Amino acid sequence: PQGMSWTIPYDSSRFVKISIGKVVETLVEAVVLVFLVMFLFLQNWRYTVIPTIVVPIALLGTFAALLAMGFSINVLTMFGMVLVIGIVVDDAIVVVENVERIMNEEGLPPLEATRKAMGQISGAVIGITVVLISVFLPLAFFAGSVGNIYRQFSAVMAVSIAFSAFMALSLTPALCATLLKPVEAGHGHAKKGFFGGFNRGFARSAKGYEGWVAKLLRRSGRMMVIYVALIAAVGVLYMRLPTSFLPNEDQGNLLVNIQLPPGATLERTQAVVEKVEGFMLQQPEVSNMVAVMGFSFSGQGQNAGLAFVTLKDWSERAGAEHTAEAIAGRAMGALSGVRDAFIFALSPPAIPELGVSSGFTFRLQDRGGNGHDALVAARNQMLGM
Repeated sequence: PQGMSWTIPYDSSRFVKISIGKVVETLVEAVVLVFLVMFLFLQNWRYTVIPTIVVPIALLGTFAALLAMGFSINVLTMFGMVLVIGIVVDDAIVVVENVERIMNEEGLPPLEATRKAMGQISGAVIGITVVLISVFLPLAFFAGSVGNIYRQFSAVMAVSIAFSAFMALSLTPALCATLLKPVEAGHGHAKKGFFGGFNRGFARSAKGYEGWVAKLLRRSGRMMVIYVALIAAVGVLYMRLPTSFLPNEDQGNLLVNIQLPPGATLERTQAVVEKVEGFMLQQPEVSNMVAVMGFSFSGQGQNAGLAFVTLKDWSERAGAEHTAEAIAGRAMGALSGVRDAFIFALSPPAIPELGVSSGFTFRLQDRGGNGHDALVAARNQMLGM
């Protein structure tokens, strides 16, 4: 109605959209880079366009398989797509490159060259596929939260690789036989211009690399000492680096848990909620806030409350002091002075299904009936440890 406005106080889709958008951007960049690298080395747009056609079809098959398995398009599945781009294109490149080599060396027409090439590499393509799937598939059988995280990733990798092999044995050779044009033997690569210079430079680099490898092989003892030193350094760094389960991310919102003592009235709870609201809305990074009384992460009742704080767009909050974690810490420090309630401001976890916050929840119970003093002593001992 006239004079009334509305807003969405808690919108988790903002973070999902920006995350998926960044991953899609990376996906497009990966496809473009693959295309450019193939064109640089194969130096013919017909050779290059074949793998470029095959990759989206393999990914489309993966989307269909994910739908059948009950998975969704999310950050985990899309990250798998980004990683698998470089793998699914390999099978098509192996086929195209072998057809190109046979046409260049033997002068065979595309159809005959394709038949000969597939006779040479079909077994290799199948072998590569089986090995890669055997690497990623076991991730799907991990138990617990690790399994939940990696199951979708594993499905993306295994299905994409399987579709890639199927395309390499069916669509790719068909495209090679129809799209490629015959070339005279020995005339497959450019001798002049940019590509000619690139070919000569690459050949020199390859020869130089071979020379270095030959020199290192003659000093295998020294190289082994260096290798062992590198492995030892990796081990030391691995032991010294701190460990964590999942990195916390700024998702553009905060949750504030409000808990008053048992028996506190609704009026007392409302007064505390108003104090929280007053502090939060004064922060320059906060867009709006909505609070609900009657329940919290600690339980239900008139002594509980839960607030949803929406932060401004990430572009308006540049700097470490304006992140969700920093704002939550600032709120914890300021609101700890409210003597009537326990108030916890927390950033949502990286994966919502794994809890309501990063970290963990611990409940201490006096199962032996030892009394309040013993319970407090046990609590203090646990906190000290």
